[in-house]
Amino acid sequence: MSLGPEVTFFVDLLAIYSIYIIINTSLNLEFGYAGIPNFGKVLAVGVGAFVAAAIPGRIFASMAGIEGDYIADNIAIMSGVNAWLVDNTGIGFTVFFVTLGIAAAISAVIGIATAYPAIRLRGDYLAITLLALAEGMRIIGINYADIAGGTLGVQLPDPLVWLPADLRFPIATLGLVAMATIAMIYSDRLIRSPLGRLLRAVRDNEVSAESLGKDVTRARVKTIMVAAAMAGIAGAMYAFYAGSTIAFAYDRINWTFWPFMMILIGGLANNRGVLVGTFIFVLVRKLITFYKDSVQEFVPFDVVWLDYLLLGVILIVILLYRPQGILKERATPTIHIEGHHDTPVYVRLKNIARRLVYG
Repeated sequence: MSLGPEVTFFVDLLAIYSIYIIINTSLNLEFGYAGIPNFGKVLAVGVGAFVAAAIPGRIFASMAGIEGDYIADNIAIMSGVNAWLVDNTGIGFTVFFVTLGIAAAISAVIGIATAYPAIRLRGDYLAITLLALAEGMRIIGINYADIAGGTLGVQLPDPLVWLPADLRFPIATLGLVAMATIAMIYSDRLIRSPLGRLLRAVRDNEVSAESLGKDVTRARVKTIMVAAAMAGIAGAMYAFYAGSTIAFAYDRINWTFWPFMMILIGGLANNRGVLVGTFIFVLVRKLITFYKDSVQEFVPFDVVWLDYLLLGVILIVILLYRPQGILKERATPTIHIEGHHDTPVYVRLKNIARRLVYG
């Protein structure tokens, strides 16, 4: 029994939506809350995808005793690996989650490495520097074939190969939804912590935050590290979902500029805005792709450009009439720490603040 086109449309929509939710949540931490214009977002996403392309296939091939050149004989090796995974699903899932951990760790380390030489820059200079570093990652992936097959790409092992073909993508999509939910919960807890308040302070007035003894540089580096780890996981999961990786697929349009557009449409420093902006973007693109044959007769140009046109118009309208996004930023209550608000120091500081405000 095969899935109908409507079900396939919904499954793919939900999968891509979940991937972008993870990426956009991490970008919202950087740009929305900390004010870091990370135009190198594709760097972390691509690193996660390259880890998924380079590590698990080689591990499975070694465990299954399959020999050959991993890049040159990739199709034959992956066929053997997937046949082996049918009878070794437990090992398959174990290596899959280990790969996600490795992708997060390497992305975080690279995030720190790129942050330190660039973190003292501000505004446009920081954005350009991060953009250039990300472009370097893509060039390395294209020209160094041992990572992800260079210009030809590689296939990835499928931990869900034991499922019936019709259920593979729906089950994988449920996993992506679960991971996106975890990312949203983690982000919500983070921004409601004292670190979240510090990030807003750094974004709004960095000098004031430094005058109060806050380590602004450390806060910015920590934010880039956490966001890079989240984006690395998203990149690895997208590679597993697609079943293959090629360096050309990880460009700055799809994995940097589009995420910026989504969070700008939904509203910066607002997780609900991330959900709304991402949904509008993904839905518009999927509808145009799904109904492109029907739409073509109504537009005087190639329909492949329609999503660029519509999304550009939506962004312009948002910036002109709703610059804060569809859902504007709201005050976020800090997580209550048991016993903290009952300490004498806290009570004394609260009384002093009340006297300063009310006289």
